[in-house]
Amino acid sequence: MKGETEIRARYADTDQMGVVYYSKYLEYFEVGRTELLRGLGLPYTELESKGIHLPVVECTCCYKRPARYDDVLTIVTTIGNVGRASIRMDYEIYRKGDSKLLASGFTRHASVNSDGKPVSMPEAMRAKLKQE
Repeated sequence: MKGETEIRARYADTDQMGVVYYSKYLEYFEVGRTELLRGLGLPYTELESKGIHLPVVECTCCYKRPARYDDVLTIVTTIGNVGRASIRMDYEIYRKGDSKLLASGFTRHASVNSDGKPVSMPEAMRAKLKQE
């Protein structure tokens, strides 16, 4: 499953040189992930109301080219591996209208209950995540 989300780089996202600060890319990953899950009918609010939480347990980001203030960015989010109690999401960020990759990375999430204990994801949720 793949989703695309657009976001504009705000002034607050940039450093003194007008370049998007490195940690903001992880926030952009979160935007892409949240919108993809929402599009699958799995908004975080619903998951959490059912006692399923998806904390990030691992992440990477590789920076290729700088994004700058006021750029419209396209976040491409794909679902990687879906396990019984974990999921990997992959990301690519592009400047809108440009095919040059700005950044790529992934996040791995554990499926845990409200007490932080690992739990298997419900089969219906896993099925939605595995849609092609």
